[in-house]
Amino acid sequence: MSDTASRERASAGASQEPGPGPGPGSGPGPGARRSHGDGAGRTERGRTVIADGVVEKIAGLAARDVTGVHAMGGGLARTFGAVRDRVPGGRSVTRGVKAEVGEVQTALDLEIVVEYGVSVQELARTVRGNVISAVERMTGLEVVEVNIAVSDVKLPDGDDDEDEGDSDEPEKPRLR
Repeated sequence: MSDTASRERASAGASQEPGPGPGPGSGPGPGARRSHGDGAGRTERGRTVIADGVVEKIAGLAARDVTGVHAMGGGLARTFGAVRDRVPGGRSVTRGVKAEVGEVQTALDLEIVVEYGVSVQELARTVRGNVISAVERMTGLEVVEVNIAVSDVKLPDGDDDEDEGDSDEPEKPRLR
């Protein structure tokens, strides 16, 4: 097709669209409702849509890459996640991550479990930097905030708070 025909087609399509974008119900579907492009979600040759789940996956993987992060998510999420992890292909990299994605910006909430002995403030700073770097590099979105909630500490002997009381074995006395 000629260059002129392409421009006429694009021009005709643009004149048929009312306002800045398509009307309600004509988007790409749930979970993929935000767009990114030249600041208005559009480029000269189209628009790019980035779903919340895409940003959540990137952030989840980036957070897990940091030494000292034992797990992601709170107690209930980790319990359900442990069951899901046993199913082939069921591992969720978005556990403990919630993203809100706009046209050019994103904000993230992370819930993490830290390993005992790690400086929580330093770990949070490192996780935040790693997540911001990965999301901005891969999506082009500006990360405006990364909120981190530390929900638990993984103890060195392997006991989690949630495991207490689940054992059928009697407790050992503290003194001899």
